[in-house]
Amino acid sequence: MTEKFDLVVFGASGFTGRLVAEYLSKKAGVSHNLNWALAGRDVMKLESVKEEMQIPQSIPILQVDASDRASIKNMIAKTNVVLTTVGPYQIYGNELVECCVEAGTDYLDLCGEPAWMHKVIETHQARAESTGARIVFSCGFDSIPFDLGVYALQRKAILRFGGPMHRVKGRVRSMKGTFSGGTLASFQATMAAAAKDKDIVGVLRNPFALTSDFSGVTQPPGNRAEFDESINSWVAPFVMASINTKNIHRSNYLLDHMYGEDFKYDEMIATGPGEEGEAIAVKMSQGNPMAGNNTKPGEGPSKAERESGSYDIVMIGENAKNQSIRLSIKGDKDPGYGSTSKMIAESGIWLSENPSQSNGGIWTAASLMGISLVESLEKNAGITFTEEPKKQ
Repeated sequence: MTEKFDLVVFGASGFTGRLVAEYLSKKAGVSHNLNWALAGRDVMKLESVKEEMQIPQSIPILQVDASDRASIKNMIAKTNVVLTTVGPYQIYGNELVECCVEAGTDYLDLCGEPAWMHKVIETHQARAESTGARIVFSCGFDSIPFDLGVYALQRKAILRFGGPMHRVKGRVRSMKGTFSGGTLASFQATMAAAAKDKDIVGVLRNPFALTSDFSGVTQPPGNRAEFDESINSWVAPFVMASINTKNIHRSNYLLDHMYGEDFKYDEMIATGPGEEGEAIAVKMSQGNPMAGNNTKPGEGPSKAERESGSYDIVMIGENAKNQSIRLSIKGDKDPGYGSTSKMIAESGIWLSENPSQSNGGIWTAASLMGISLVESLEKNAGITFTEEPKKQ
């Protein structure tokens, strides 16, 4: 039998897929001995991607159609890890996940579609456990900085105070860059599905929608403008909070409630102090956060725009003893494309290099890859996780 690839990038001709392939072409041969390939429906487009991104001609191409089960199974048979950027996943991901689970092949994506994730967990968790397939959703801006940020903060809290922080506030202090066209398409697909199936609305509203048989304590609302003294700023609902919150609670669940069964989390974006900050927060809390974003899948910002992008998130942990801890997470590229492509690429490399780490199942980045991925992102991907001094 021909030796398998370590990793295949499926959707490599898409905008984010091209950036993932570019990143791997630079890292795979320098820092890693990675045997990888590109995959997608149009071979000519993939050839042009190799030329555009200066990817060596020696990197193989696999022709794969998301709607053709036979071609999907053929790709899966040739690799240990499938990294897919082909979304919305509720439209294009069903057969791919099912085939990976059946084959015991690892899978990771950029999914921010909680209703679909809920369904996949219900349908495939037990089978993935039995076949050994490790399925990891949300390996981009949603939800790695937030998921790993809470995890890293709680590790520090447990070491310092002997127990976790019962409350963590995620606050996006700044963000320069656009949400991806894939994120917008996923949001639109989810809203369309919810209009047809009212059960989906319940999943979207439930912070514990991904924790199977566990429902924790009542969570902070996070859905209205308010002044947050801990960062001296007004804050408004953050568009990614719905998916990030669910993934963070699933991480806690899969980590045997490392954060506590009474753990509370909310996530908001800072709009500044004073009357101006209040006005912006109120407006954001009343509007559609995706309004005005017309980016389509396959489109994205220029290299200069990606390079000039950034984000700054702070996690603020508090406990009943009035002890606290703060951790900042900063990225050096725009969140939706530049940083996301590096995060999922590093996650894919991690899966390929740690084939025996944990059993099969449907995981989160924090619960499966943990501090090891934090270290890889800091070393290679321009993302920092830094403890901040306590606010006086």
